[in-house]
Amino acid sequence: MSELQGFPPFAEHYSGVDKLGKNCRISPTVSVMRIGRPCPERGILLGDEVVLFDYVRLVLGDLGLSPETTLIMGNRVIINVGSYLSGEGGLIIEDEVLVGPHVRILSAGHQIHGGDSSIARNPITHKPIHIGKGAWIGAGSTLLQGVTIGEGGVVGAGSVVTKNVPPHAVAVGNPARIKRYRRGYGASKGWRFFRRRR
Repeated sequence: MSELQGFPPFAEHYSGVDKLGKNCRISPTVSVMRIGRPCPERGILLGDEVVLFDYVRLVLGDLGLSPETTLIMGNRVIINVGSYLSGEGGLIIEDEVLVGPHVRILSAGHQIHGGDSSIARNPITHKPIHIGKGAWIGAGSTLLQGVTIGEGGVVGAGSVVTKNVPPHAVAVGNPARIKRYRRGYGASKGWRFFRRRR
């Protein structure tokens, strides 16, 4: 493969990453936050030809806090600059997903009604996030714990996703709502199609 200007270098291994596929490119400014020893079954697992651009942050946390804790990326996933990916509650990103710059994917949080006035002393919450094959998560958007983005789904720039996005749907806004489906794809059976009223 030829070198491309502005792309990170190829990496055969990267500190904190448990499994790295073939021909991955990882910027040296990518940071990994995790607690405990490596775990090839539930750790940070990257497929082939994954690209992690500058200042991406991968967070795994403590594998003992949740049985869902893992951070998995399929083949040909691209994570653009400054994005924050939390696998604390479980994060699966399928093949060929595009994640724009400064996206926040948050699979963990804090209870606000945990009995203590200090949020920091309340229990941590965990719910897995799943992003389907070929989806696109637009720049500056936020995915909150427990959501699924269906195959080929699109999240508009700056959106805050609090509910599932169906396959091939385009979701925008805060909170994100289904605006339309991609041309050539209709609403899948079992999903409600939201039309904007004028």
